[in-house]
Amino acid sequence: MPKFFGREPALWLAVLAVAVKLATAFGLDLTDKQQAIINAAAAALAGLLVAISVHDGISAAALGLLQAGIALAVGFGLHWSPDQQATVMSFASAIVAMWTRTQVTAKVPAAPVRARSVPRTS
Repeated sequence: MPKFFGREPALWLAVLAVAVKLATAFGLDLTDKQQAIINAAAAALAGLLVAISVHDGISAAALGLLQAGIALAVGFGLHWSPDQQATVMSFASAIVAMWTRTQVTAKVPAAPVRARSVPRTS
């Protein structure tokens, strides 16, 4: 199983958060809100990478990454209404659900279809 930044994704996220603050302290023009959005998007990306590496919850992690990406874009000037954001998330959820359907197998097989007996007429 591949490892995501060794065994310490939370430590790397903390380093990124401090690096963003350090860059802002030395001239990068970001608001507190933009810094928070960058860190949220990085956390969502890390969550997706961890989910992929352990093969668990990839769908939820992918949707979380998309949601963080939309928040990041809005925080940096994308002018989407809440309705537009919700519509994009709904579409993405439908696509992920369609993909998930092809990836899972039921633990219990479907019940066999029994033929209905039709009375004979002579």
